[in-house]
Amino acid sequence: MYRRQFLSSTATLGASASLLQSACMADEVVPPAGQAEHVIFIWLGGGMAQIDTFDPKRRGNSRERKPGSDYAAIDTAVSGVQVCQHLRRTAERMDRVTAIRTMHHEMIDEHAAAVYWVHVGRPVNGTIQYPSIGSAVASELGPAGDNAPAYVLIGYPNVARSPGFLGTKHGYLYLTDLESGPRGLARPDYVNQERQRRRMLLLDTVRGSTSQRLPDSPIVKSYDAALDENQRLSSKEFMRVFDLDREQASLRESYGSEFGQRCLLARRLTEHGVRFIEVAHNLNFVNGTGWDTHKEGQLNQWTLIEELDQALAALIDDLEARRRLDKTLIVIGTEFGRPPEFDGAGGRGHQSTTFSLVFAGGGLQHRGAIGVTDELSKTVVERPVSIPDFHATIHHSLGIDYRAELYDGNRPVPITDDGTPIAELFG
Repeated sequence: MYRRQFLSSTATLGASASLLQSACMADEVVPPAGQAEHVIFIWLGGGMAQIDTFDPKRRGNSRERKPGSDYAAIDTAVSGVQVCQHLRRTAERMDRVTAIRTMHHEMIDEHAAAVYWVHVGRPVNGTIQYPSIGSAVASELGPAGDNAPAYVLIGYPNVARSPGFLGTKHGYLYLTDLESGPRGLARPDYVNQERQRRRMLLLDTVRGSTSQRLPDSPIVKSYDAALDENQRLSSKEFMRVFDLDREQASLRESYGSEFGQRCLLARRLTEHGVRFIEVAHNLNFVNGTGWDTHKEGQLNQWTLIEELDQALAALIDDLEARRRLDKTLIVIGTEFGRPPEFDGAGGRGHQSTTFSLVFAGGGLQHRGAIGVTDELSKTVVERPVSIPDFHATIHHSLGIDYRAELYDGNRPVPITDDGTPIAELFG
């Protein structure tokens, strides 16, 4: 085949593929977009056991190594939907909650890769650094307030939470200490206003000369954007958000432990205009292992579940009392689930063939649970939901086009990996 013939043939094939794709999109039934404005993404690092929480099955026993749920199941506000006995507060509010019981992916034994997959919506790729769900939301919507970042991480940063090819402009502001707020924003006590003024003059001089010498440098532009954001967020108005003592003592007590206080702070951040907040629950291993319940971690797993239960119920009630529950999508994420069998030490291994992720609030049409698993929650029986579908649901709930494209330079990249929103949640 001559070169001209080859180019003509490939052009025809490309046009045909484009027409076919357009026809398929035209036939796709798109549910009405959601009206949520913010996301509070609660992360249970280590792997929440779905069979011990939101997808209970027949009773097992970790001490006797009998496969099954380690706790009794209880009824909820939704007929036919049960959760474990240690989610008693959440059970009363399941009419505002939906557990997606048939999540699945292919990453079983490696925590970091599974964390990446759930946050980014794709497996690790050596040729491209994809953005996290928080950064994708930040890039599409930006902050909801003038003096707020779009994306805050209350936990420890890593590549799974990063902006990837979107750049630092759509990265996160993070903190691990609730008492001090974000590090690097507040001016140290020993730096008075005059000293701060001189520092800023010097910084402006350096920035100006660097921009003249390297006017097209993406690194310089990214650094300048980060400095501008830092100065914008250094205001006293934004820093007051982190003063939880402004809340009534009774409300703070209703949230419970340090993790609960993180959830309370997340609510305050949404009110100030933050679009996406991730709250980590695995920073304080109250059961010895966190949600990665190998060995002795299983024995005291109930303490983690009850801590989650108290904070989640308080967050739902607090948002509802402020008429912000429909505007705020609460998401509970984890990297994979755990099998019904117990290992020799009485703990559980890892399982990615099916596990549970959870939505609450956000104006969705909640139904307690979606999807059916087998008698021991090992495999999907009805209504499988992929990680890209999970991402598409979050985007759609915020009114973001889940079929949109982001750009890695000049290269278009779909915002999800062919994900489709869970239609049942949108009426």
